[in-house]
Amino acid sequence: MSTTEQLPDSGLVRSSELSRVRLAPNPGPMSLDGTNSYVLAAPGSGSTVVVDPGPLDEEHLQALAGAGTVELVLITHRHPDHTEASRRFAELTGAPVRALDPKYCIGADPLGADESIKAAGLQIRVLATPGHTSDSVCFWLPDDGGNGSVLTGDTILGRGTTVLDYPDGTLGDYLQTLEMLADLGAATVLPGHGPVQPDLSSLVLTYRDHREERLEQIRTALDHIGSNAGAGDIADLVYADVPANVRAAAELSVAAQLAYLRGNG
Repeated sequence: MSTTEQLPDSGLVRSSELSRVRLAPNPGPMSLDGTNSYVLAAPGSGSTVVVDPGPLDEEHLQALAGAGTVELVLITHRHPDHTEASRRFAELTGAPVRALDPKYCIGADPLGADESIKAAGLQIRVLATPGHTSDSVCFWLPDDGGNGSVLTGDTILGRGTTVLDYPDGTLGDYLQTLEMLADLGAATVLPGHGPVQPDLSSLVLTYRDHREERLEQIRTALDHIGSNAGAGDIADLVYADVPANVRAAAELSVAAQLAYLRGNG
C-alpha cells in the first residue's frame, strides 16, 4: 500500500508499513496543518497503539478508536495539541495512556528512557529526546520498512523547524538529541506536524545546520547591540521577517539560544 493511500471513511492515511495517520482538525501557526495522530499495528494484529490522540474532537477520536481495538496510548510530550483528548480517549477505549511525565499518564506507569514496548504485534523503542520540551520522547519502530521509522512528535517536524519551549526545553539538550537521532540513519520520519519525511539522518543534518546558522546570527547581533541584549532586541534583528502570530515563539527560541551561548562561553 502506498504511503498516501486513503483508508475508507476513516480519514486515516497509510504513513508507513506499520502506521496510519489521521490529521486532527486543529490547524494554526504553531500546529501547521494540525496534529498528526498515529495508529500503529503489525499486519494481522487484533489491536492497535495510538500515538498522540490530539485535541478534544469527538469525530477525530471516534475515527482513531474505530481503527481497531486500542491496546495502548502513547504520548510524545505534554503540549495540549497532543494530549488534550487523552482522558476522553481513555474513557472511549479503556486503553491506558503512557507518557514520560507521570501527570499525563492514565492507568499506567510513566515511560522509561530506552524502554522497549511490545504491543499490537510491534516492537516499540522509547527514546528520551529532550529539547523541544524536557519530557519529549520519540518512538522508534525498527521493523517498519527497510530502515525503520521514528515517531518524532515535535522534536523533528515534517515542515519548518522546531521551537524550543524555553526554559523547559533547552538548546543544549536539543543538540544532543539531534546527535542521537542521527545515529538511526535513514529511518522514515513520522512527525507530530507536517508530512512524512523519508530520511531522518538527512533531516537532522538540516536541523543542525539551521541551529548553527541561527547561533552565528545571534553572536553577530550581540556584537552589534551589546552582550547584555535581551531576547526581544535580538529577535528584532534575527527574526525581523517572522509574522506577528509567531513572534512569541521566535523570542522563546532566542532566549534558548542566548542561554546556550552564555552558558557555553
